[in-house]
Amino acid sequence: MIVEVVGGREEHPEARVVDIDNLTALHLALGEVTDEEAAEVLERAGLGRFQDDDIAFLDVAALRAAAEPRATAPDWATRWDAMIAHARSDGRLSADGASVQVAVESAAGA
Repeated sequence: MIVEVVGGREEHPEARVVDIDNLTALHLALGEVTDEEAAEVLERAGLGRFQDDDIAFLDVAALRAAAEPRATAPDWATRWDAMIAHARSDGRLSADGASVQVAVESAAGA
C-alpha cells in the first residue's frame, strides 16, 4: 500500500492511497511537491505527519478508513491485520497502535 502526496507547481497537491490490495509493504511516496507542501497535505488529509525527510508516521485508523472501502481482495482485512502485526513486531507501530512508522520515498512517475 502506498500513500502518495502528488501535485506540482500548477496543481494543488493532494494525498491519496493507492495500491490498496498490496499489503506486503507500506510507504509514503512524494511526487513533485516541496517538503512543506507534503507535510501540510498529509496532515490536512488526516493521514499522518512527517518526522523528518526520511520517516513519516501514518494514522492507522485513517489509513484503513481510506483504503478498506476500495479494497478488492477478499482477504483484505486479514492481510491488513497481518501487516499491522508485522509493523508492531518490527517496532514501527506506536505503543497505542494509532500510528505506524513508514519510509518516505520518491513517487517516480506520479
